[in-house]
Amino acid sequence: MGASDNTKGLALAVASSAFIGASFILKKIGLMRAGKCGVRAGGGGYTYLLEPLWWAGLITMLLGEVANFVAYVFAPAVLVTPLGALSIIVSSVLAHFVLKERLNKLGVLGCISCIVGSVVVVLHAPEEHMPDSVEEIWDLATQPGFLAYAGTTLLLMAIVVVFIEPRYGQKNILIYLGICSSMGSLTVSMLLTLRCTA
Repeated sequence: MGASDNTKGLALAVASSAFIGASFILKKIGLMRAGKCGVRAGGGGYTYLLEPLWWAGLITMLLGEVANFVAYVFAPAVLVTPLGALSIIVSSVLAHFVLKERLNKLGVLGCISCIVGSVVVVLHAPEEHMPDSVEEIWDLATQPGFLAYAGTTLLLMAIVVVFIEPRYGQKNILIYLGICSSMGSLTVSMLLTLRCTA
């Protein structure tokens, strides 16, 4: 993988953040419009499924996720992953201008922190060793440390999904963030396989 591939990966990661950030705004507008016509989604309504803007937001998010996934094929995870934080900035800025939601000083500070953090990680990312074959990936994936991590993650996520999510999921978004982040961490071996076979 050369500098050209890294550039493609970084460009895809930035585009992904733009798509995902914009998708939140489109879906929110769709939900607000749907809420005026029937039962709100938060109250168990499904009128948002008839709202074109909600579907446009969903498709935009899918495009962003595909771009993010493909970015990992071209650039190392240590470069691509931090750029995902830029979607927060895109959605915050769009919410301020499109939805007229006020971005306070703390929000601005958070956006600046995201930008600075992403830039620092990308500029100072260490060189990573890329496996040369699928066999090497398999050897790494069957190491006791990785197996212990994967097993523990799957067990904890099963407990969270079965016992904790039904009780606290509607009250605390961290439950869903934890599930997504933990399960997402297990996709590394699949991404490495794609990079090796690309």
